[in-house]
Amino acid sequence: MSAQLIFDLAPLGSVVRYFDGAPRPASRFGGKLAAWRSNNGEGRLVRRVGARRIGDNMLPAGIVLQHGKLDTDGSVIMVLRQTFSVASRFLFEVVEPPAIGSVRVVDRVDADAELLHLAADRAGAEDWLACNPHRRAFLDEVTATRWRPIWSGPGSRPAIAADTGRAAG
Repeated sequence: MSAQLIFDLAPLGSVVRYFDGAPRPASRFGGKLAAWRSNNGEGRLVRRVGARRIGDNMLPAGIVLQHGKLDTDGSVIMVLRQTFSVASRFLFEVVEPPAIGSVRVVDRVDADAELLHLAADRAGAEDWLACNPHRRAFLDEVTATRWRPIWSGPGSRPAIAADTGRAAG
């Protein structure tokens, strides 16, 4: 599926895979493997960024995937994120939606909300928020969502997308 469908349908907190369709090169080809890895990976959907104007340029909407965090002694040093335009040439699929009953900690209530943390339950989210205070953060429980397969195109395997009749998430 396209980045636009991920933008429109996938709930925050979903694990999303992106790929270019090229086969993985053998491990002995270090340079080719490194290039392949930069075009094939997965991350957690943490934000949708709407289209915006900067000066005379119009930037398209996009999605932000978080690949991980680098930390030492419990202190986060760097958060690894990648932004994809909705016009990206990559193919995308939802590998895992957030579990029903899990709780998202988000930084605000609007279309540009950013996922700060995904906890297994409300108590876990409250504990995380107590250790990581954010002024305007709020808790958003993942409720029952209908999912259906979407065919990404000829020769590709089905991907998962949210039913368009669901609540925003």
